[in-house]
Amino acid sequence: MTKDIYEVYLRILHEELVPAMGCTEPIAIAYAAALARKTLGTMPDSVEVRASANIIKNVKSVVVPNTGGKRGIAAAAAAGIVAGDSDKLLQVISDITPEQYAEIDAFLREVPCEISQSAKPYIFHIQIKMRAGGRTAISEIAGHHTNVIFLALDTDVLIENHYEEKAVESNDRYLLSVENIIKFADTVDLDDVRDVISRQIKYNTAIAEEGLSGKWGARIGATLLAAYGDNVQTRAKAYAAAGSDARMNGCEMTVIINSGSGNQGMTASLPVIVYAKELGVSEEVLYRALVVSNLITIHMKTDIGRLSAYCGATSAGCGAGAGICYLHGGKAYEISHTIVNAVAINSGMICDGAKASCAAKIASAVEAGLLGWHMQRQNTQFYGGEGIVTKGVENTIRNVGRVARLGMAETDREIIRIMIDGV
Repeated sequence: MTKDIYEVYLRILHEELVPAMGCTEPIAIAYAAALARKTLGTMPDSVEVRASANIIKNVKSVVVPNTGGKRGIAAAAAAGIVAGDSDKLLQVISDITPEQYAEIDAFLREVPCEISQSAKPYIFHIQIKMRAGGRTAISEIAGHHTNVIFLALDTDVLIENHYEEKAVESNDRYLLSVENIIKFADTVDLDDVRDVISRQIKYNTAIAEEGLSGKWGARIGATLLAAYGDNVQTRAKAYAAAGSDARMNGCEMTVIINSGSGNQGMTASLPVIVYAKELGVSEEVLYRALVVSNLITIHMKTDIGRLSAYCGATSAGCGAGAGICYLHGGKAYEISHTIVNAVAINSGMICDGAKASCAAKIASAVEAGLLGWHMQRQNTQFYGGEGIVTKGVENTIRNVGRVARLGMAETDREIIRIMIDGV
């Protein structure tokens, strides 16, 4: 573990494990809208939202927090325009009060909002254009949730950054490997990660406990506990699912995300936290295990991309399995087999947008991670040549990326057609 690699891994954790409120795609729309509204300097008379197909997919069915239960692109944009604070990034609408719900309602009734699919070739793309008093403000985001590539007021260009979809090899996430992740987790100075990991434990545990109240969404977390009992394996799935129950259905509590996703952040962290409490391990061991689970999740997501037809919870479930394996003393050999087993079990679960059923998919992903780990403990495994599994954990991870990014591209287009056309 060189000093340069150490610093890269540390920077990745701090860049990826950031706070967000609500599903991150509608929040990204609210952020872009708030930024354009701030640039315009007044309330707009009209709004145009152009979004890539995957953004449309992920915003269509999810509740936007702090809007009184509203769903969809127009609601997210209106919240950002009426009461958003772009300086707060992915917490842009965290300070909206119930009294402002009426203002959002009025805005949606009175101000035309045209929504269309982006013509640009980006998987992740949002453009907001708004007009008032003969002036026009434009904000544009691409690649990830807060990556502003263009901001202008009339002909005055305030931000203009070249953006293109890059191969993973040009991304510092390409430096991640299972072996080096374990070395980093074993040796990292805990003071370098204490703030980011402790915040993840605090925020994600809090929203999971809220989700377990049973009043959110399809109540997957509460249902798991009622159906299967209060053992540690069920709790690990229930806590992760309950966080999603709350988050997908409008809960206004903040989560710490991973790879741009709150669901992935909760899936990677909460099962590890539950197992650590059951085992009574030290804070140090828990923190190091969470470093493993988070970085494994990021590693597995890197070649897949932020958005695809491949459910991101699958990768986070592998990360959770890896972190739990680490809690039990597993190192690179044991963790590699846990990951490969989990990949073989659950790869192929589709992403059909953010919504209540994400909680159930999270439970399935955690189960796959746990089964992969239990298989490893029993000295059983899947072998190279069986499906997409090949010799070497890194090669198998690359195969997952190929399936998700290339193989499932048409699947993604068909899912989007079904969701948009309502067939």
